[in-house]
Order: sequence, then structure tokens, then C-alpha cells
Amino acid sequence: MITIDGEVVKEPKAILRDGMELVYHRLRWREPDAPYLLQVLYEDDDMIAVNKPAGLQVLPGGLFQQRTVLMQLQWRASKGSPSLETHGSHPVPVHRLGRGTSGILLCAKTKVAKTSLAAFFAEGTSLIGDSSNTNMEQSKRRKISKIYRALVNGILKQDKIIIKQPIGTARYPGVAKGLYVASASGKPALSKVEVLERDSQLNQTLVQVEIESGRPHQIRIHLSFIGHPLLGDPLYDVGGQPMCFDSEHEDESFAEDGYKCISVYVAVDGLVFHFIIFFPPH
Repeated sequence: MITIDGEVVKEPKAILRDGMELVYHRLRWREPDAPYLLQVLYEDDDMIAVNKPAGLQVLPGGLFQQRTVLMQLQWRASKGSPSLETHGSHPVPVHRLGRGTSGILLCAKTKVAKTSLAAFFAEGTSLIGDSSNTNMEQSKRRKISKIYRALVNGILKQDKIIIKQPIGTARYPGVAKGLYVASASGKPALSKVEVLERDSQLNQTLVQVEIESGRPHQIRIHLSFIGHPLLGDPLYDVGGQPMCFDSEHEDESFAEDGYKCISVYVAVDGLVFHFIIFFPPH
């Protein structure tokens, strides 16, 4: 399945040299269904803002290689779409939204715009954990604010809550680099939660969350940490920890966007086999 300059590689320790062409002839697979319509909300010579639908991944990874925002932007630009007139450059996202999250996604059309927008997103996160008055004032003047809405389990009693729980990583089946969880030894993170509506009959609360930092899965982790996980979240449970945890198993292809899993041990003729079974989000 791997060739170098057209010849099948039979020696795993073959040395690559400058100018060689290495090709991986991967087996075909069918990517899971995903939304493909991107609504353009704003555009100028430097950037474009699109409305990312839930279910669409931003960057290629795991099971999704073609059905992503990045590939759609590149495909439209190559087709000369009037709404993505980039003079030969391809728009690229400068931040991420989770696959299950819908909302505004900013994409840069030039290198200068990419550098500037990335710096704007990073500046708020860099100030978290520093309580100096100077940094607090700088935080109030951030050029980009990130505000989300979420539906959570249970009824929040307080109208406004500030969550400062640090977020770190822990070993988890399916994520070789570790899964992000609530951790006292993690990096500083800050979320401002405001109740918009309470539904006592369904035992749900609609909240607005402004995140001062930008840690991965921050909203999911912070809300579950205070005892109110997102409605339907297949991964995080009360306390900001995953529903299924097994530190002895790693597999790169699962759990990045929230897969339920169960551990099964089966004994056959004196041998014990350990299976990790994943259930994709509904």
C-alpha cells in the first residue's frame, strides 16, 4: 500500500532522500454523513465569516477527511465561487468550533489576517490566571468576545456564575494525547455563565456562556463541573470528568468529539480479552 517512486516498499527501514515521492494507497472508506451548506455571514478582502452548522467538523481528522469546513472552503475557492473570491489564496479557519457546535466561524483569506486574528483569539487566554489590574483592564478591551448558548440538565439557582476551574488532560481510551478534563493541575480557564431561561417541567436551563479563555471543550467541562452537563453530551458527566474512563487503553481514532464507551472483559480458555466498545453521538 506504500510506494516510493512507483516501487512497492518491502523494507520497513527504507531510507527517504530528497526528491523521492512517497505515496500511501489507502483503502477507500465512506465518511459519515455531515452537513455541507455554509452560509456566508460577512466577507471582505481579508476574512470571511460563515455559519457553521452542527455536525460539520472544522478541520480534517479521524473519520472526517473531506467533509469538513476547510475542504469546503478550498473547494469553493478553486471553483471560483463569487462569495469566496480570494485571488488564488484559500480561506482557512483561525479557530475551531466543536463538531456538534453551531455558530460563527472566522476564516482568514490572507496570511496577515490569519496572524492577526489568531493573536486576537489568543490574547484573552494569555491573561487568565493573572490577577493584576493591568491585565484585568486589558481583558475588558479584548478585540474578540466569544459568547455561546447551551441547554443544560437541571435548574441553575443562581442567575450568574463565574467558573474558574482549571482544565488539564487525563489518559482516556481513544485519545493518545489525553482527554481534556477538569483538573486542579491544569491550565487556568474562566467562563461567565448567565441564565436565560429555566424550564422546571423539563428540568433544563438555557444559559449564555462567555469564555474568557479558549481551552478545548471548556464549556462542556465547566458546566458539567458545576453539576449541569450539556443536554445530550455523550462524554462529560457531573464533575467535569468523562463518563467512561480506562487509563490502560489508547486508540487515536475515537472519543475526540464525544463517544460513549464501555469496557468489556471476556474470559476464553483461561485468557482474558479486554474490549473497548464505542457508541457514536446521536
